Amino acid sequence: MQRLLLALALLTAPLFLTSCKSAPKAPAVTAPKLGIRPYGDETVKIDLSKVGPDEKKAFDYIDQHIDEHVENLQHWIQQPSISNSGEGIPESAEMVKGFFDKLGCQETRVYDVGISKWGLMSNPVVYAHCDEGAPKTLLIYWMYDTMPVTQPNIWVAPAFEGRLVDGKTAGIDPAFKKVLIGRGAVNSKGPEMTELNALMAIKAANGKLPVNLIFVAEGDEERMSMGLNKFVTTHPELLKKADALLMFGGQNGARPASIMGASEGLMYIELTTSGEAWGRGPTVSDIHGIFKRSVDSPAWRHIKMLSSLIGDDGNTPAIKGFNENQQPISPDAEARLREAAKKTDLKKMADVIGVARFISDDPYTVLKMSSFGTAFNFDGIWGGNMYAGGSGAILPNKIVSKHSIRYVPNMSSADLLKKIRAHLDSHGYKDVQVKLIGDQPWSTMDFDTDVAHSVEAMFDKFSIPWNPPLSKTNTMAADDTQGGGAWPGYLFTNGKQGDPGTTPLGLEIAGGSAGYGGRAHAANEYWVIEGAGKVYGMAGAEKSIVDELYNYAAMPAKPKPAP
Repeated sequence: MQRLLLALALLTAPLFLTSCKSAPKAPAVTAPKLGIRPYGDETVKIDLSKVGPDEKKAFDYIDQHIDEHVENLQHWIQQPSISNSGEGIPESAEMVKGFFDKLGCQETRVYDVGISKWGLMSNPVVYAHCDEGAPKTLLIYWMYDTMPVTQPNIWVAPAFEGRLVDGKTAGIDPAFKKVLIGRGAVNSKGPEMTELNALMAIKAANGKLPVNLIFVAEGDEERMSMGLNKFVTTHPELLKKADALLMFGGQNGARPASIMGASEGLMYIELTTSGEAWGRGPTVSDIHGIFKRSVDSPAWRHIKMLSSLIGDDGNTPAIKGFNENQQPISPDAEARLREAAKKTDLKKMADVIGVARFISDDPYTVLKMSSFGTAFNFDGIWGGNMYAGGSGAILPNKIVSKHSIRYVPNMSSADLLKKIRAHLDSHGYKDVQVKLIGDQPWSTMDFDTDVAHSVEAMFDKFSIPWNPPLSKTNTMAADDTQGGGAWPGYLFTNGKQGDPGTTPLGLEIAGGSAGYGGRAHAANEYWVIEGAGKVYGMAGAEKSIVDELYNYAAMPAKPKPAP
């Protein structure tokens, strides 16, 4: 009873006091500052003697607003956007449109592009046009989708929180004092928000951008860019004003940077073994596992089939003629690969992607594999009892496995499909179904362009070591720790590409910037916020984008080549 009276007294006391005298206003609650240091522990410096006054104004704005810029990235990370499941995709598309609205683009729209050429429903493409009255127009390519979180128990922070941790906690170099952990941190919300922050800083500091911009942001990059294929091929008029395309990028902690732009080929297939097609084992549904004593197993048949596709080393495709038509690398590219290998730290490369070691311990061999090699991967398998740690006897009637196949000039997905079908047929697996999920053909590009030179000039001003392109067909991305890269360059390139049914836009392409991240598609994906040593943090990365835009704007405008 005494506790009840005391509680009532405490509750009514403020009411009594307010009847005699007005209560003082509570102080406004403000969010605590993140306290981001724009220069972190960097030893690398920008040569400001080569930077113009407008750039310097934008640089100052970035330093003064870096906390806000990091919060922008955190908010985006907190919005899931998983294309394979559809989680958060509509909300993410609208969020990206809001980014472009805030930038001041006169035209912004979310396009629902419908059924893709592969028969699957596409995710929306976000389009924007920002007319700054400038002589040149850059097309900015984005992706807003991410991979799912498959192993949440081994993340050091929730994947959609956007938490800041130190390098040691993130499992990387402890010299980095602030690192953002989250799905999409490096692939690709971190680099893209870095771009957007840079653009906003230019407009805030100087009133307008030095170039006009067109944005295309797709929600299907992790699904073979099927929606973007539909958008670009049905709305080319929206992109015809572009003079060049600028990709997002990042620094490399293990070796010199390089210019992004070309792409390897990437196709996905599903292989299905079923009792119905085989004529043995369960034919209608899964059955009780007790019957395995007397009934054939489609699951074991599937495993035997898969083992026929790959050599004993687990790396070399056993499919006859798999690497036929593969274009050999040039002597010049060979020489430069060997030179690049001398500057490559395989241990750092392995640490960044979270592997014990590479197939080879020779840097040259690893770089050659990463830039010009092919692969037949085993991405996943499902069927039967899918409950980890659980029991329950099941004899599955159907098993499906998914495989990504990476191929290079002058190979083709159609030819590879024929060879896979022929291999299965000749090995007694005519009943196994092969389904093409999607294809992203390879593309080459011309690296001797204004937009590429704009990136190279930035590398020099920012004291970032970089390697010249190995060849017009090399697929190396700026983040070579991730190996070769696939992106829908075949829709935009000014070089050759591997889809005879597509006419690309014929644009100059380049990508690359300061900034650093890693573990794409893996647990504890990260983007470095405060730099250290020769690696810039987020503020430096934003400044590199500012510099690239001004570098490109300063080059004389050229007439567009005929399609």
